[in-house]
Order: sequence, then C-alpha cells, then structure tokens
Amino acid sequence: MCGIIGYIGKQNAIPILIKGLKRLEYRGYDSAGIAFFMNNKIGVRRCAGKIKDLESHIRGERLKSITGLGHTRWATHGKPSEENAHPHRAGGIVLVHNGIIENYFELKEELKKKGHVFTSETDTEVICHLIHSYSQNGLNFEDATREALKHVEGAYAIGIINEKEPQKILAVKKDSPLVIGLGKGEFFIASDIPAFLNYTKDVIILDNDEIASITHKGVSISKLHNSKPVKKEITKITWSPSMAEKSGYRHFMLKEIHEQPRAISDTIRGRFSLERAEVNLGEFSLKENDLKKLDKIFLVACGTSWHAALVGKYMIEEMARVPCEVDIASEFRYRKPLIPKGSLVIVITQSGETADTLAAQKESRKLGAKVLSICNVVGSTSAREADSVFYTHSGPEIGVASTKAFTTQLTGLYLFSIALAKAKKTLSSHEIRELFNELLQLPEKVEKSLQSNNAIIKIAKQFFRVRDFLYLGRGINYPIALEGALKLKEISYIHAEGYPAGEMKHGPIALIDNNMPVLALAPDDNILEKILSNMEEVKSRGGKVIAVATEDNTKVLSRASYILTMPKTNYYLTPIIFSIPLHLLAYHMAVLRKCNVDQPRNLAKSVTVE
Repeated sequence: MCGIIGYIGKQNAIPILIKGLKRLEYRGYDSAGIAFFMNNKIGVRRCAGKIKDLESHIRGERLKSITGLGHTRWATHGKPSEENAHPHRAGGIVLVHNGIIENYFELKEELKKKGHVFTSETDTEVICHLIHSYSQNGLNFEDATREALKHVEGAYAIGIINEKEPQKILAVKKDSPLVIGLGKGEFFIASDIPAFLNYTKDVIILDNDEIASITHKGVSISKLHNSKPVKKEITKITWSPSMAEKSGYRHFMLKEIHEQPRAISDTIRGRFSLERAEVNLGEFSLKENDLKKLDKIFLVACGTSWHAALVGKYMIEEMARVPCEVDIASEFRYRKPLIPKGSLVIVITQSGETADTLAAQKESRKLGAKVLSICNVVGSTSAREADSVFYTHSGPEIGVASTKAFTTQLTGLYLFSIALAKAKKTLSSHEIRELFNELLQLPEKVEKSLQSNNAIIKIAKQFFRVRDFLYLGRGINYPIALEGALKLKEISYIHAEGYPAGEMKHGPIALIDNNMPVLALAPDDNILEKILSNMEEVKSRGGKVIAVATEDNTKVLSRASYILTMPKTNYYLTPIIFSIPLHLLAYHMAVLRKCNVDQPRNLAKSVTVE
C-alpha cells in the first residue's frame, strides 16, 4: 500500500519527490512525508492526510536539495498522524519503509532497555534505531545497516540516508518491491516504476536480500548478508502509461496475483498482538463485550466474496462455536430472513459498491442487526453505511477477476474468527498465538506457492482446449473448488463446475471420461483419505486428475496425472494457499485461449446494478 520515492542527482529533489509520490497515489495512503539534505543536515517534513496537504505544509519554505526520500503511508502500526508518518529518524539516520517487521515489539523492548526513546507507534522506527545503535558502536553506514537487518524478521523495502554521508542513499529489499532508476547523472529508488518514469526508462530491479549503495557517481549492489557484489541487468522500460501501472506484468490480473504476499502483509500489519494473544478490535470497530453477546452471524456477499463467506463460516463456527448462515446477497433480502436480535451481519465486498450487497446491508440494518463490512475501498458506500468496517488493505484491484482482494478477505475473516474465539473463550492464549504465528508466515508461503507458475503453464498447455472442467474439494476447501471453477469460466469461457467431492457420485460422475479433466484439492488434513477415494473414482473411469496437494504428500502420486505441491499451513489458512494455483491456472488458460483477461466479456469490476 505504501509508496517510496528517492532521488540523488543535480536537480532540486523536492519537486521530484512530490511528483513521484503523486504517481504512487493509486496505492492508497493516509499520510505523506519527505526527507532531504540542506546544509549537511537532514530536514523532515510530514503530515497526516494527502500529498496536497504536504504541499501546503511546505509552501512558503524555500526548500532545495539534491538528495532526498519521500513516502506515502497507509496507517497500520499506529493511527494516521504526523508522528507516525514516514520518514522516521533516529540520530542522524532517516529512512522510509514498506513492509512489515514481525519481531518489532521484541526489538523495541530491547532498544528501550538500552536507552533508545521512540516517538511513534510504528514498526519502522525500530529499524532506524537499530541502524543508529550500530553506527554508535563504530560501524560505517553500510555495515551498520547490514548488521541491523540481521536481527529484523519480516518484509521490507527501505530507503535510508545518513547525515554523516550526505552524498549517499542505501536501498534494501526483502519481500517488498523496490526498483532503481538510472538517469543521466541522477538516480532514483521507488516502490514502483511510475514514480520516476518521466525521468528515465532504465531500471534495475532489486532482488531479495540485496542492498544498493547509490551516490552521484553510480550504483553498486551487493548481497545483504555476505557483501558479495552482484552484477545486475538493466531493464529498458518500453511501457505506455497504462502498462506502467502494471509494473511490467502482461495483465493486471497477473500483477495482482503476484501482489498477494504484499497485500496479505498489509492486511495483517498492526491488526493483532502476539504477546497479548489478541486481535486489535479497534481495527474492526468492535468491542469485546459486543462479541461476547453474539449468538448468530450472517455472512452475505456476491461472487468471489461469497466464496470467502463460505470459508468464513468454517472458520467462525469451528474456532468460536457461533452458528453462521451464508447468503448470496441477491437472495438475502427477498427470502425474508429471520435475524434474531443481537445478531451480526458481515457483508463482504471488494469495491464496497456492489448493489445487491448494499441492498442486503440496508435490509439487515432495517431488521435491527449490526453490520460489519469487510471491504477494500476506503470511503465506499458499504464502509460508510456499516456500523463497523474492516479494510483489507489489498490495494487497488483493476482486473475484473478478483484475486488479492479474495485472499485478503479470507485473512480478515481469519482475524475476526480469532477475535470472536478470544471473546467467547473457545481458544486458549496458546492456541491463539499458534494461529498468529502461522499467519505471520503466510506471506512467505504465498510467495513460495507462486513458484508453481511454470508447472501450471505446462498443465494449462495440456488442457486449454477442453470444453468442461470439474473442481473437487471437501470441508473448508470446497468453497475454493467453487472459486477455482468461477475463475476459469469467467476469464477463459470454459464451462467449469465446483463440487463438494463427496457429491460427485450423486450426478457429476456421469460426466467423467478422458475428455473431462478434474482438479482435486488434496491438503494433508483429517479428510485426505476421503478426497483420495474421490480421485480414485475419477481415475477408474478414465478421467485425468490434477491434484493440488500439500508438499511431501506422497499419497496423491498414484492417483493423479499432474500434481502441484503447496507449502503446508494450518487448516484455516489452507484455502488461501490453495487459491493461488487455481488463479494462475485460470489466468494461463485464458491467455492461451487469447481471451481478454482483465476485461472478460459481459463482466464488470464493480456490479452497481441488481
């Protein structure tokens, strides 16, 4: 969600930083700031609000610098405020940061014991103080940064400047995008290429665990943890402005699939406390007493969001033991639902403007229910009209087929389920911490699941000409079978059905032959043997089975023609991991069929009519 821009060169950095931040506004933010050298000192200007507010803040000052950093922030650790806005400072170290520091609390406590004083609620400020601490111990700028980041767990893209070395910017990347622009006598860093595309089209894309030292003379890149020099290729950008927004990906959908590790990180950041084993209820605008009184929950949504609601039912009922009903929004208000007093209706919507969901939301409030909106778009109608709102922070989603919005909705439902379980005392603090620990590992595991892309392309080449496809799942992954089938049909125009695997023999088994591929979701859980039996039923009738399985699951080997292995996670997060290959498969099938992936026929991103 956050935006980074950095500049070192001969021009005045201030207008370049402001323009760069404006090119990153699509990412969403609620505070902005810049840092710059003047008279060998670093000045920082920042404020809550929009870039125009920052411009007003510095209007009248004759700021001029040839080196600086800029940042737009979406509040997570701490509310939107001047003190929580980036850049952050510790001594002579000033930096901007995108990502999430998973162990910031422990590091912060250690630094406090050493006398460090913090002025913000952010995780970012910890990195500042760590680097400053090692600088005080005699290490130079770059070595202090390397040493500090050895102790940091999480994802980060960082731009750093130091008053002791005013002619240098350090840029470091791990699991959060960061690129370097190479101009004529000037250099840029940014979280996305559009930030500096007006100045240069020559780009170096940093890989994980790389650090770049940027001066007026050039750029040197090395491995973060062993200082080994890295030779990087220069990429020439030939995109149109529209293509630039895709960060080089062929389609928005592919970009958004690959943004999921970042999107999930942004969704979870600041939303829970591991040490207290609790979810930050302020992020849901809920109170624990309200949760304690809940006896029934209704989950209402359309399309892909309805699939998220189906998964949410499993999470809520199994974790918190509160009964749930799931409704398609277009049906909800017409069936005259019985909503007991004190019930909660959770509406799930990417855009916050879906007409059927809004109608169901209004009907719920009319019937006396409280409404929680799980939504991606700040200030949308659903968010404004709900009693409480949880923003997924997945960032703008342009592709019609929802991907990152879906997995962040599941992430939000996971957090809500834990919060409710805590209030209902159905989970112990130890169990909640285990659930949180698995959640912290989720972005990395989603990143790993994306590595199945090449294997998925091979499968797509085998099946992109078929007319029909069957997806099978059981338990919490049955909705993911529905989701996979929906993605395939909406962007490739292949007829596809998602089914609970146990129901296959009650009808769909009649369709099985060697022309009917069947994709089976086979996580290593307590009902694995059941899905294996269903796979056998398909195989014995000549069907071709594609299995999506947990890594090291050898039981699927003899039952599937094609196998995609995914990282192991807990039962409740498996639907997120297993969604990734289904989204990629639909994408590649559609590309091979020469379909318009981002704008499939007859569909719109936000359905604002009934």
